[in-house]
Amino acid sequence: MQVNILEAKNQLSRLVKAAAAGREIVIASNGKPMAKLVPLTPRRRLGSWRSLKLSQGQIDAAFAPEVEDLVARSLRGKR
Repeated sequence: MQVNILEAKNQLSRLVKAAAAGREIVIASNGKPMAKLVPLTPRRRLGSWRSLKLSQGQIDAAFAPEVEDLVARSLRGKR
């Protein structure tokens, strides 16, 4: 949906609600698109400490002595 700036100014509340409902609103000046009003995506929260504890085995495996040696050799230019 495209609206001109004056219409957007007069109907901002309605346009924000439409954007929040998933509509894409293009704000134009003299028919030329200038800005876009789109819905925000909710921020995803990080997992809890409990979820980290569940994957502790995977984390430990990533830092196994063999992996650390491989990384150290790679940094020294040896493979």
